[in-house]
This record gives sequence, C-alpha cells and structure tokens, in this order.
Amino acid sequence: MDETAKPKWLERLGAFLTREPEDREQLVELLRSAYERNLLDADALSMIEGVMLVSELQVRDIMIPRSQMDIIDINDPPEKFIPFVIETAHSRFPVIGENKDDVIGILLAKDLLRYYAEKEFNVRDMLRPAVFIPESKRLNVLLKDFRSNRNHIAIVADEYGGVAGLVTIEDVLEQIVGEIEDEYDFDETEDNIIQERNGRFRVKAVTEIADFNATLGSKLSDEEHDTIGGLVISRFGRLPKRGDHINIDNLDFRVLRADSRRIHYLLVQKLTPPESQEGNT
Repeated sequence: MDETAKPKWLERLGAFLTREPEDREQLVELLRSAYERNLLDADALSMIEGVMLVSELQVRDIMIPRSQMDIIDINDPPEKFIPFVIETAHSRFPVIGENKDDVIGILLAKDLLRYYAEKEFNVRDMLRPAVFIPESKRLNVLLKDFRSNRNHIAIVADEYGGVAGLVTIEDVLEQIVGEIEDEYDFDETEDNIIQERNGRFRVKAVTEIADFNATLGSKLSDEEHDTIGGLVISRFGRLPKRGDHINIDNLDFRVLRADSRRIHYLLVQKLTPPESQEGNT
C-alpha cells in the first residue's frame, strides 16, 4: 500500500467524522447522536429540537381557533362576565363589540379588581390595545415580538381581515419546553387519578377507562376508546377547551387543561342519581 495515501485517507475519515452538518436533517441526526453518547440529556435534546421546530411553524399551526376563543362582550355588565372569567381562569381576554371579528381590546383579569374597589367602573377604560398578526407569521418571529413588546397575546387575522383565532406566548413556549404546568397539573410520580377533599377527582386524560371504572365504580365502555380522554372527546364531538364540561353516565367531566391538539386533565364529579333527587324533594 502506498504510504503517501494513508494520511490522505485518515484526513478524509477525520473530516467525515467531524464535518459540520450541511442541512437541518444532518443537524438533528448529529444532536441525536450526541444524546445517544450521553453528551446531551433528553430534556436538552427536546428543547433544541423545539427551538428548531419553532423556526418552521407558523401561527396557524398552533393558534386557538376562533370557535374556541373565550371572549367578553363589551355590552355585558361585569356581574355577568366576571363568573365566566373566574371559571375559565385565563389572565387575558379579547373583548369584542358587534361580533368576534370586532375585537376592540384586551382585558386583563387582574384589572377586574378595580370593579370591587371603585364606585365607577368602565370596562372600556380598562382595555389594553389588541395586537393583530397574520396566520402566516413564523413562531420564532412572533416570540421575538412578544419579548420586545412585552405582549403576551395576539389576535390572528385571516386573509380577509376577519379573526381566525388567537395565540399566546405560552402557546409558543410550549413548542420549545413542552407543556407548561399550572396549578392543575400532576407530578409525574403521582397517580393518574387523585381524589380531592370535596369528593371530586382530578384525572389524567391518558388514564385507561378500565382503571377509571375501577377507581370510581363506574361502568364506562372501553370497546371504542382505551382512555378516558378519548371517550370524552368522542362524546363532545370535537376537541373541547378548558372549562368545557359534559355529563356522561351520571358523571360530570370538566376540562381542566387542553391545548389545540388534545385534552390533558379532567375534573370529574359524581352526580346525584335522578331517583335520589326525587326522593329529596
């Protein structure tokens, strides 16, 4: 073998092993290889992939559609919409005029404290300007805008100028770091079903129906669906949003946490059987 060829072969091999990625696919392959060699942990790999995904996705891919928006009508008195604000537990609400295409501002839930402190309360005076963005806006650009403008919510406009939906900074960040926990979330080490003091149950949507029945003594069918979340979505006939509830076989299911793709957590309460209600009257 020609000895002069040996260094060139080693140089080519070294260049192959240490080459810079030429495209996104090679970069992802390199990152996953680093994970397999324990140079990156699973969380770091997931976040890096999330950052890369954000640069590809558009607002239309993650927005809360118009039909699922929780809004406040400017013509409604505070005593009418405040219970709705408490029930949905959002921090910001689009306020509309004539219809959902007429978003006149954003109301912060915390500003409603003035309703209890001031004798004269005008919702219009509390409104913050609404920011409108196109459906095609890329998420990495939107995140930069959210940070620079210190804004947390934007109204998504369609090509005709109507309202297509809304998107929040949390929606964008969840593409990077995964689901952001709130007060209703469970620790990974906890059971899928947790009974509260008031007799209600907090249930992960991934709970198998058989396990659910065993815990609550119910008889829900698992012939068509394996999980309680799948059953609930089927009964709604759509993907429900947070705060939505439905009665199934004498059980009230309320959605505690959901995104544009799936249900995460449910609050379940046993209802009083009709015959018991009649006996108490």
